[in-house]
Formats: sequence, structure tokens, C-alpha cells
Amino acid sequence: MGSAPTPSSGPAPSRSALAIEVRLDVTGMTCAACQAHVQKTLARVPGVVDASVSLLTNSARVRIDPARTGSDELVRAVEASGYTAALPTADRGALAEEDARETFEEREYRALRLHASVALAAGVVVMVASLPLMGGAEHAHGIDPLMAWVMQRVDPLARAALPWLYALDARVLTVGVVLLTTFVLAWAGRRFFVRAWSSLRNRTTDMNTLVATGTGAAYSWSLVATLFPNWFRARGLAPDVYWEAVVFLVALVLCGNLLEHRARRRTSDALRALVRLQPARARVERGGKELDVALEEVHPGDVVLTRPGERLAVDGVVVAGASAIDESILTGESIPVAKGAGDGVIGGTLNGTGALRYCATTLGAESVLARIVELVKSAQASRAPIQALADRVAAIFVPAVIGLALATLLVWFAFGDEHALPRAFGAAVAVLVIACPCAMGLAVPTAIVVASGRGARDGILVRGGAALQRAGEVDTVVFDKTGTLTLGAPRVERVVLAPDAPLGEDELLRRVASLEASSEHPLASASCARRMSADSHASPSRRSRRARGAARRLA
Repeated sequence: MGSAPTPSSGPAPSRSALAIEVRLDVTGMTCAACQAHVQKTLARVPGVVDASVSLLTNSARVRIDPARTGSDELVRAVEASGYTAALPTADRGALAEEDARETFEEREYRALRLHASVALAAGVVVMVASLPLMGGAEHAHGIDPLMAWVMQRVDPLARAALPWLYALDARVLTVGVVLLTTFVLAWAGRRFFVRAWSSLRNRTTDMNTLVATGTGAAYSWSLVATLFPNWFRARGLAPDVYWEAVVFLVALVLCGNLLEHRARRRTSDALRALVRLQPARARVERGGKELDVALEEVHPGDVVLTRPGERLAVDGVVVAGASAIDESILTGESIPVAKGAGDGVIGGTLNGTGALRYCATTLGAESVLARIVELVKSAQASRAPIQALADRVAAIFVPAVIGLALATLLVWFAFGDEHALPRAFGAAVAVLVIACPCAMGLAVPTAIVVASGRGARDGILVRGGAALQRAGEVDTVVFDKTGTLTLGAPRVERVVLAPDAPLGEDELLRRVASLEASSEHPLASASCARRMSADSHASPSRRSRRARGAARRLA
């Protein structure tokens, strides 16, 4: 029999209670299938309690048992699955981290834009150069009535506009078209084949598998038909080629990726605006001098100076000076809070009319603003319950599309005439390319990122996707204070005079406004605004009488 536990020993902590959260930056994901694959890979690592991967933010949040695994094992697992993972820099602040992410996204956006632009231009060139090779409207793909109808209208116009093109030798045009298509596929389309091969090595499929299979099949068919046309004719088949289709498929998919990337960047605008509340530099006192240093160079205990109208650089405690600080980004209250010696201040808040000297306390990831940013990022990376449905569909989507493409090929070939194979092949390639699971994988994460980012900009923090999904069922909202329901600034609604007041409302407003004209206090601004509003709504005759009265008083 074992000894009984001592009274001081409580119940053993659960494994989930000991878990810590690790965040990874994951790149290379392009669709919901990629996201599902990375998430499954992380979940299979021993010691992982829970894993959540966001395609929109290119990040993963993993809760692990530190006694069984570490962050290095997570990085190796993601890289073994064909993607790139890295740990965020520990000593980098929220502003520096956001700048680095924005720089990386800008570089990716420019590369995508270059590839898409070149592929589109090459597609136009290949399409125009292919017109003389089609042999006229009557030979337009030999068996396609729709193509023949198009060629009847396009071919005469092309002959009139580009007579020199039709004068070139067909072999020269063919070589040029083949080389240009090969260049586009090897340069702009290389990403699809590299990622598809990586997925194949890891026994999975994704959007790149569909694009690589479709364009690769069309390219291979066209190459064989170009090199061995007689082999096709001997079997009653037209040696159709799809050079322009290959180039345009690569171009259009890249354009879709470009638009998707642009949309993903815009969804983070609210988060960037929140991060930008904190200045990039701070003014500190060192050795009796004022120095302008980067935010990362501020140390706990440094005395930081803030002038009127500036945003506070870091969290701290006031040591000298007095002012009123706008803390609405944290509290929602529009009235500035008076601060003096011994009061705490928060980085990112807006200083009023006074100068402050304060001692820096919490910095970097421990600051209030950085923790708010981290909460928003956690909410954006979280998964709503409805997203589980999208994950289940994405897991079988690509294999199902490949099977559907094969079925399309067989059905078209089985029920067609002796020339059905080219049509069947074209239909199968179309199924492969147009069936892309990107929208399915981005729909729910985009909604979460936009909602949580917009909420953060308006001072509302959301714990995650589950809370957002439940918010759709809310029918009653109860507020515990009025500050968050105001317009963000005080406003004089009406003036109530005492029964024996010696002044009228207009004269009272005039005198108050004259006294407060030089003040920057919110209540002073509200009083002056009320006076201006009263003047703007006054009738012309009334304004004229006021002007004459003012002139008499000046005289």
C-alpha cells in the first residue's frame, strides 16, 4: 500500500494545464488543403495538445506539453511536410514584427504581380501567334463548331491587321510559341510544380496539384501533337494543341493569387493601424541630455519625455509634469484623464496640452498595447466552429476533383464520336483547373480577421472565432457604462438657464466661447462648437443684428 498524500499536496495538474502556447510563422500555404495538411502534421507531433493554423495570417498557434516536445520539433515537422516555418523573434516589438511582416508581404506581392503580368502578356502573344497555325476558320481545331464560329470573325481581322505575321514560316511560329510557353511554365508556373511535388512527397494534395496536373497535361499533349502530328491523324484524331490555354491558365491562376494576396493584406489594415499607435522612436534623458532613440533601445528605468500632442512611446509612471491623456483606445472614454506625478501612463495613448517626464516600466511584448495586439492576433488566428466543416471538405476536395476529372475524360470519350478524345481531354483539364479550394478555405478566416480587426480599431476585443460565431445569435446587448456609446468627444446638447439668469443663452454662449477659445480642453472645444453651431443656424437678419451690436460695443 502506498503512503497517503500529505495535506499540503493538492491534485496533480492536468496535462492541458501545463501546456504552453507556441506561435509559428508558416509560409508556402496557398489553399485550404495546405492549411489542413499543416494542421494535421502539427497535431500528430507527440506532446501537441492542440494546433490551429491560419491560412490568412500565415501563422500557427500550437499548445504543447513542454515536457514532451519543443518549438524546434514543431518547426522541423512543418518543414518536413513541405512548408517553411520559423519562430518569431523574441526581442522584436510589435511594431518591428509588423514592419517585417509587411515587408515580406510586399515582396511576395511584387513577385506575384511580375509573374502574373508577364504571363498575361505572353498569353496574348501566344494566342495571336497561334492564329496563322490554325489554318483558318474551316480548320479551327478541326472539330469544334464554337471555335470555328469565333475564327470566322477573328481570322479576317487578324489577317488585315497583321499581314506580316501570316507571311512568316509556320515552323518559325511553332518554335516561337513552344519556347514562349515553356518559358512561362518554367518561370511563372514553377511555383505550382514545386509545391505540387512537395505535396506528393508528403502523400497529400492541394490546389497546386490541380494546377500542375492541368497545365502539365495540356502542355504534354500539345508537345506530343506538335512533334508527332501524323500519329494523331493516322488514328483519326486532330493534332490539337493548347499552347495559349497553358499560358493563360498559369496567368489567370496567378492573377487570382494576386487578388487573393491583395485582399489578405487589406484585412490586416486595422491591426496595422493599432500597431502604428505606438511611436517608432522615443525621447529619453541620458547623462543630462535628451536623446532621440529607437523604441527597441529604451530600457526599464529610462526617463522618457513627451511633449503636448504626442503619443506616449512606452508604458511608465509620471515623475514630473501634469497633463490630460486621451486613453480612449483602451477605455472608450472620450474625456482625457488627468495625470500627474506618480500616475501610470500607457504607451500609444495621446498626450494633451502638458509636457510629461515619466519613467519607463513595461516594454516590448509585456506592454499594454503589445498585449492588446497579441490578443487581436490570437483572435484572428482562432478557428470558428463552422470552419471544421470547411476543413473536412478540404481534406477530400482535391482527390475528389482529380477523380471527377478522370470521370469526365472517360464519359466524354465513351459517349463521343471517333474525334471525342481531344474534347474529352479539354473538358478534363478544365475541371482540374477551375476547381480551386482557395475561396472555401479563405471565407471563414477572412470574416474572422476583418471582424476582429475592425473591432480592435473601434476598441472592441474579441476572444476568438467561436465568440464571433455566437455573436450572430445575440439579440440583447447590455452596456455597463456610457463612454463606449458616445461619439468620441463631448458635445453641448442644450443650455438650461436659471430663472433669474441675467444673460440670455446667446450672450452666455458668446462669453463662454470667448473665454475658452484658446483652450484645448474637450469641454472648451464643445462649448466653442456649440457657439459656432448657433451662429450657423441663425437667420441672416439675426446675424446682422449681432454684428451691429458687436460694432457698437467695440465703438
